Amino acid sequence: MPTHRHPALLCRDAAGLWTAVVAGADEPHAAFAATRAEAVSQLREYLQWLAKEGFLPDPDFDEPQLMTVRVEVRPEYRDEKKVFPCDQELTLRVPCIHGRQDGGMFVATMPLLGVRFYFHEAATLRDLARRYATQKLEGLTPADLARLLPPARTELAEIVVRVKVKERKAVSEALPATLQKVAEPLGDRAVRKQFSRAWERDALVAEVVHKLKREQANVLLVGEGGVGKTTVLADAVRAIESIPDPERPPSATPRLFWQTSAGRLIAGMRYLGQWEERVEEVIGELQTIGGVLCVERLLGLVRLGGFDASDSIAAFLIPFLQRRELRMAAEATPAELEACRRLLPGLAELFQIVHVPPLGRPEALGVLQRLATGLAQNTRTTATPAAADRVYRLFRRFLPYQGFPGRAVSFVRQLFEKAAPGSTVGPEEVLTQFVKQTGLPEPLLRDDLTLDRSDVMAELQREVIDQSAATEAAADLVMTFKAGLNDPLRPLGVMLFCGPTGVGKTALAKALSRYLFGHGGEENRLIRLDMSEYAGFDAAQRLLGPPHGEPSDFVRRVRQQPFCVVLLDEIEKAGPDVFDVLLGVLDEGRLTDRFGRVTTFRSAVIVMTSNLGAERQRSLGFGREHGPRYSDEARAFFRPEFFNRLDAVVTFDALAPSTVRDITRKELTELSRREGLARANLTLDPSPELVEYLAREGFDARYGARPLQRTIERLVIAPLARWLLERPELRAATVKAGLDVDGKVVMSA
Repeated sequence: MPTHRHPALLCRDAAGLWTAVVAGADEPHAAFAATRAEAVSQLREYLQWLAKEGFLPDPDFDEPQLMTVRVEVRPEYRDEKKVFPCDQELTLRVPCIHGRQDGGMFVATMPLLGVRFYFHEAATLRDLARRYATQKLEGLTPADLARLLPPARTELAEIVVRVKVKERKAVSEALPATLQKVAEPLGDRAVRKQFSRAWERDALVAEVVHKLKREQANVLLVGEGGVGKTTVLADAVRAIESIPDPERPPSATPRLFWQTSAGRLIAGMRYLGQWEERVEEVIGELQTIGGVLCVERLLGLVRLGGFDASDSIAAFLIPFLQRRELRMAAEATPAELEACRRLLPGLAELFQIVHVPPLGRPEALGVLQRLATGLAQNTRTTATPAAADRVYRLFRRFLPYQGFPGRAVSFVRQLFEKAAPGSTVGPEEVLTQFVKQTGLPEPLLRDDLTLDRSDVMAELQREVIDQSAATEAAADLVMTFKAGLNDPLRPLGVMLFCGPTGVGKTALAKALSRYLFGHGGEENRLIRLDMSEYAGFDAAQRLLGPPHGEPSDFVRRVRQQPFCVVLLDEIEKAGPDVFDVLLGVLDEGRLTDRFGRVTTFRSAVIVMTSNLGAERQRSLGFGREHGPRYSDEARAFFRPEFFNRLDAVVTFDALAPSTVRDITRKELTELSRREGLARANLTLDPSPELVEYLAREGFDARYGARPLQRTIERLVIAPLARWLLERPELRAATVKAGLDVDGKVVMSA
C-alpha cells in the first residue's frame, strides 16, 4: 500500500485551539480541534477520504522548512473612491513553509494567506515572501487583519496517508490504446533487447532509480552522444519494474515506462489541434496507470509542434509537468540542453538533471569485454581478450570525439554477426572491420607498420602529374596523421589549393580521398560543393538546411560518413555568411545549429580551391614564368581570421608541354580499365604521334587540361567504339591507336 507524506502547518491560537493546514496543496485542506493530536487526526482522515475518492494529488513538497516573515501593513478603510489609511502600521509575523518540488524547482507557501509562489535562489526567498504577503494584505481593514493576527505557536508536522490502489491497478493491466500507437513499453523484454546493458554504471543506475522511484521526479539524463544515456535509463526501468508490488498480481507485467519521440507523438496529425488532443490522451492514460513518458531527445519536443518553441510540444507539456499531471524521463546532450534553455526558458528547470560522463579506459574495456563474451556465446564463436583492447584503441585514436561506448558497441555487434560459427574474433578481424567502416588503409591503423613519405608521394603523383609542391603538402598531411600529431579538436587538415583552372586541384583532392578513405569498399568519399551556388542572402541556410527543417544533404552526408574529403570549389565565390559558418568548422571541427545539433568534421580533410589571380596571368600558353602569386592574392582576399585557420596554402603551377603530354598518356592508359575493353581483355596502346596530337588539341591556356577529356572522348573513344562493334569476336589483344597520313585516328590489332 503506497504511503504519501504531506507537510502540514499546525497553529495554536490565543484560546489554545489548534488548526492544521496542508502545505503545498492547491486546495486549502484544513482541520480545527481542541487539541493538537485531534486536529492532526481529523486532517489525516479527511486526506485519506480524498485519496480514496481520487481527489488528492500526490504530495509535491520535499524537504519542507518553516520560517516566519515579518510584514509591515497599514490597515485602511475604503468608501467608494476614497481611501482612509490608519495612523499606525501593524506588524504581522506570517508563517511560511518552503521546500523543493520533485522536479527540482523551489516552492514556498503561506497557508494562512493562501499564497504560493516559486523562486530560484534561497537568498531571494524572504524578500519575495514579504512582497507577496504585503500584496495579499493590502487594503484590509483592522477587523480583517485581526483575523490574521500571529498564532501563539506554529510548528511543522507530517501527515501520513496510506492509499489503496486496487482500482488503479486493475485499470493498468489493460494496455493503453493511444500509448501503444506512439510509444513502446521500455520495460518489455523485446524492447530492452534493443539496448545493451549499462555495465560499469551501477552507481549511476542506482541514482536514476532513486529519483524515478523514491523521489517521483522528472529526470533528464545529460551527456554527449554515445555515452550510454538510453542504456542507463533502460537498466533503471528494469530495476524499478522488477521490485515486487503487493498490489500487482505476480503474473502481471508492469508497463509503466513508455518510450517515444517528438516525431512519433505528432505523426499523422495534419490539422490544427489534432496533436494536442493526442498528447492529452497520452497524458490521461499515463495518469491512469501511474506511468512515465520517456522521450529520446528533449530537444525534439522543443523543435516540433508549432512554428517556434513557444507553441511546441514542450510548451504544451509544461503546465502538465508543473501540476505533476505528467512525469517524464528524457535525454539531451549538453549542447541540446543549452539550446532548450535558450529557446524555451523554464523547461529544463522542471527536471532533475543526471549527468552521464564518458567511461574511463578501465570501465570502457570492461564494457567491451563483457559485451564480446556475451556475443561470443550467442553466436558460437570465440573472442580473444585482445579484440576488446584493439576496438578501444582504434575508437580512441580515430574517433576521439564520439561518446564511448556508443558506436563501439554497434561495431562489436556487427563484428560478431558477420563471424562464422566456430571462428575466432581477434585483433585482425577487428582491424578488417574497421577498415571497411572508415576506409582508412592498414598502414595508418597499425603501429607496427611504417609509412614512407616517398611511397605516399609516388601514390599521389600517379594521379596528379608534375605538381610536386602540391603532392608534397598532401603527403605531409598523411604523415602527420600517421604519426598521431594532428590536432584532435580540428579537422585532419585544412588546405587551400590556389592556381589556374585545369591544373590538377580537384584531381589531387580526389587522389587524397582515395588514398586516405578509399579502402573500405566505398571508394567515393569525396563530398564536393560548388561554392558559387552558395552566394546570396540565404547562402548559409542552403548550406546547412532551413532553421526549422531537417539538415541539408551536405550535413547529412558528413554525419553518415565522417571519414571524407570535403571539397569546396571556388571558395572565394561563397557568401559572407558562409565564411562565418566555416570559421567554426575550420577552428573546432564542429558545426552546431541553433538547436544544438552537432556535425563533426574532425575526421575529415577540408580542401578549398581558388582561382584568385588567374585573370591577372600575364602570359598565355605553356610555361610557368611570370605567373601571378596566387597565395598573395588569397591572403589579400580572405579575412585574416579565416586565412589564419588554414593549415597549408598550396600553389599549383601552370602546365608545361611535357606535363600535358604525360596527362594525355595517363588518360589514354586508363581507358583500358573501362568495361568494354576490360571485359574482352583488350589493352589500348596509343602511338607517340597520337599523344602529341591530343595534347595539342586538348589543351587550352585559359582552362588548362580540363578540355582534354572532351577531346579524347570525341577523337579517340567514339571511333574506338565503332571499331570494336565491328569486331565482336576480338579478345585478349592489344589495340594500337595512331594517326594516318590524313591526321585521322585509326585503330589496328
